[in-house]
Amino acid sequence: MSKYQNKYRVETIRHKEWDYSSPWWYFVTINTKGHINMFGDIVNENMVLNNLGNVVDKYWKDIPVHFSNVELDYHVIMPNHIHGIIIMNPVETLDRASLRIEQPKKQTTLGIVINQFKSSFKRWCNNNGYKYFKWQSRYYDRIIRNEKELYNIRRYIEQNPVRWYLEKNTPRNLGV
Repeated sequence: MSKYQNKYRVETIRHKEWDYSSPWWYFVTINTKGHINMFGDIVNENMVLNNLGNVVDKYWKDIPVHFSNVELDYHVIMPNHIHGIIIMNPVETLDRASLRIEQPKKQTTLGIVINQFKSSFKRWCNNNGYKYFKWQSRYYDRIIRNEKELYNIRRYIEQNPVRWYLEKNTPRNLGV
């Protein structure tokens, strides 16, 4: 562990050899600070979004509007976190009309996408009476390695609301 501003902090879990601007599929989990339930409740094994949940869902779905090389696959908004699959596509650098090479744009990385999503939503919260809302400072990602893993992650996302009460009370999930 290293220190940052005189506090111990866990090193990044990102793969040091991986280029996170690479065209690929990524499984992402983003938590609210302190894992506080902010986005709604699980009712009869279904997620029922509250106002904040509906807005965060809209912001998530709008990610491709702001990043032309990004697509979204399955996602679920849970009471205190979001799971989603983000697809980073290749960026075209050729201007088809004139066949000239364009100036390369700043590489869009997974970190930039998540940072923009989190900060845009937080800005909305600050301007709409939810100044108390906070994200956990980091996020979890997994590079999806093959079709079987993609299938299992999609199934996990779909079943997350059903498993909420089972997993919520499991000691390993509570840090006990």
